[in-house]
Amino acid sequence: MKATLAAVLFTVTAVSAMAQSTPVGLWRNVDDKTGEAKAEIRIADANGALLGRIEKSLKKDTKPDATCDECADDRKGKPIAGLEIIRGGKKAEGKDVWEGGKILDPENGKEYRASFTPIDGGKKLEVRGYLGPFWRTQTWNRVQ
Repeated sequence: MKATLAAVLFTVTAVSAMAQSTPVGLWRNVDDKTGEAKAEIRIADANGALLGRIEKSLKKDTKPDATCDECADDRKGKPIAGLEIIRGGKKAEGKDVWEGGKILDPENGKEYRASFTPIDGGKKLEVRGYLGPFWRTQTWNRVQ
């Protein structure tokens, strides 16, 4: 009985730890310049690719009915709450990085190539946006 219980607990712990080493989950993004929390973003797996939406804005000056006025594609005029900001990104073979996706900055409407790397045992997520040879990295904190 004790051996069975120990095996079940080990399995649950192992599965939980593996689930944490993925970008899938709820994240709080923090402005890399000011250190302020900007939003909570929920990242999901959509048929093997990442899909991320703003669950809630944490910026003090964001109005509840704010829309993405700067967006130039199908997201133009869509509410910030629920806005899809991550599209694509698949796990690179043999690496703990998801690449090939895109991320939208709703403040300026620009979309960037992106990669997502879980760090610190999955407690944090390095989000790197690329524009040509230049990049910018933010570290997001796991909420769930």
